[in-house]
Amino acid sequence: MQTLKRLLAAAAASLSVAAYAADMPLGVSPGGDPYAGAVARTVRAILEYSHWPQPRSQMTLCVAGNAQHASQIGNLRLSDGRQVVRRNVAAQPAALAGCDAVYIGAIPLAAQRQLTAAVRGRGVLTIAESDPGSSSEAMFALTYKPGGLTFRLNIDAVSRSGLRVDPRVLRVAKSGG
Repeated sequence: MQTLKRLLAAAAASLSVAAYAADMPLGVSPGGDPYAGAVARTVRAILEYSHWPQPRSQMTLCVAGNAQHASQIGNLRLSDGRQVVRRNVAAQPAALAGCDAVYIGAIPLAAQRQLTAAVRGRGVLTIAESDPGSSSEAMFALTYKPGGLTFRLNIDAVSRSGLRVDPRVLRVAKSGG
């Protein structure tokens, strides 16, 4: 068991470094938000390489709070044909019922932590739009820079989620795919 913990800690360290360096290039985006397309591609890649304990024929992506860069994450389709349906919800734990993933917009840190705590261990993927310090305890925290989008992976949050995230999600983000 100690060996497994050491292995996971080493993997977490390497994934954190790799995730921080993962760039998603910006593209031309309708509506004037230069980050919207990169956010949509990143969210799709994260969902694509995440595995839920129970298969889903359709994914429900809940958007909580003021999501500044989420205009293009509605009605995504994964490579296996599954549709990702966007549902806007209040930034309150009670509103997260039925969500397979939660995209947390710009809300106070305490509210972000309430949302991530509410779904911990329930097989719900969490992505924070506005948490550059990764303090929300979301599985993924997006970080914006002038030429692209990066993200941080919180391996502890992933391990507590009940989901499996394939390491290829980092490679997809790096290649812009």
